[in-house]
Amino acid sequence: MRGGPRLVDEIVERLRPLEVELAAAWWESSTRVSPEAEQRRVTADVARRELLADPAALGEIRAAREVTDDAVVRRQLDLLHDAFLANQVPEDDRRRLAELEAALDSTYNAFRGRVDGRVLDDNEIARILRTSNDTDERRAAWEASKQVGAEVAGRVRELAHLRNQTARSSGFRDHFALSLAVSELDEDRLLTTLDEVDAATGKPFAEWKQELDDALVERFGLSAATELRPWHLDDPFFQEPPVAGSIDLDELFADADVERLARDTYAGIGLDVEGVLERSDLHPREGKSQHAFCIDIDREGDVRVLANIEPNERWMGTMLHELGHAVYDRETDRTLPWLLRGAAHPLATEGIAMLLGRLSRDPEWLHAVVGLEPERLETLAPQLERMQRVALLVFARWVLVMTHFERALYADPDTDLDVVWWDLVERYQLVRRPDRVAPDWAAKIHLAVAPVYYQNYLYGELVASQLSATLRERVGGIVGRRAAGTYLVDEVFRRGAALRWDALVEQATGEPLTARHLAAELLA
Repeated sequence: MRGGPRLVDEIVERLRPLEVELAAAWWESSTRVSPEAEQRRVTADVARRELLADPAALGEIRAAREVTDDAVVRRQLDLLHDAFLANQVPEDDRRRLAELEAALDSTYNAFRGRVDGRVLDDNEIARILRTSNDTDERRAAWEASKQVGAEVAGRVRELAHLRNQTARSSGFRDHFALSLAVSELDEDRLLTTLDEVDAATGKPFAEWKQELDDALVERFGLSAATELRPWHLDDPFFQEPPVAGSIDLDELFADADVERLARDTYAGIGLDVEGVLERSDLHPREGKSQHAFCIDIDREGDVRVLANIEPNERWMGTMLHELGHAVYDRETDRTLPWLLRGAAHPLATEGIAMLLGRLSRDPEWLHAVVGLEPERLETLAPQLERMQRVALLVFARWVLVMTHFERALYADPDTDLDVVWWDLVERYQLVRRPDRVAPDWAAKIHLAVAPVYYQNYLYGELVASQLSATLRERVGGIVGRRAAGTYLVDEVFRRGAALRWDALVEQATGEPLTARHLAAELLA
């Protein structure tokens, strides 16, 4: 048997070029949809899966973990173990999984909704839902945002079945259980956390939602709140609060250079994002993903952001968020072994992204970076504080929907998911279902290409609130404070994945991850 260090080195020597090629192929297929780009991604994905499907290598990794004392080697073996365990898939299924995922991603990326022959991209749908007072126009735009669901629903179910086969062959109940196990999360603890979040947010959310419903009834000239439907909200999935329920900041960014403001924000805390922005693809066009993400191509500094910027508060917050991921990747200690260069866990990088994404609604940031006058800021400050609380409430309830839905999806991919979806939306978001049956759930791209990920956003909010409290205590905050950037680099980024996420959070903040700080923000 190969010893731990040698085993790690030999596997990484083969894995590293496969990972880099897959990342590059993913970027190409997301920025320029084409059959050639899709095939490149499939080929790269199959090659990586083939390596990770080797049962003999998994056996060697397990044996080496039992006898390895070196903490750095053991950490790499742990990460390799989880990667190999998640990919113990027969050859035919490996290729089918890769083909399905790539084809679905291409469909989502290329798809544009239509209304009476008119093509609407996501930004145009968002504009209509944010500004139109015409209920018929709003309904048509909302339904256009869901049209992709009918295109992909059958393939998403097939994908869920294939993922379940993989999980069960490795001894897990289903893909949901496997995904948590190989990402260092405990399912029972997650379910308890979901219940705690539900209990903590249920009453304040319901009270705010009643106020919102009253405002929407008046705005749209309805006779009662029972007439409200999802298209009366500003976001197709109700991930963010409508302007009627918070405050409209879009006018502040109508003539803004979103890239420059993002660059200035990070420069103010001593972090350079110029190289990231130069490599990125930031503006909308046909044949490109309409979403936003950050990707580290090679763990050597080639970090990029995909976005579809428009001058509004939503995209300002999104750019601050995605660049949070980017600085985490860029500032990881490059002397670490290649496997450990990157975030300790998705929830850790989401925590950083959420911490910095929140700044678009922060009074200090609006003054120091955007240049909002003190007199205007004084007027807006109470509303901004409320807006931040409401945004956290709305997002928490949305995460409850997504996480419970994915658990149900993998528990039984053949169940009536259309009903399951709207049962959860009505329960957690208090939004009445439309008077038609359609696979609206399948319009959410995460279900196909980023499965069992949404719990990381919830934990990420906890991390963001805990880091925010720590930064206030140690350096006075974030905006314009180079000491804040130094803290994040030294205590979080440079450590990479050398520590488990829970150990990292405790070392960086002085206490285990807790919901206490998020609860304090919600009750402030």
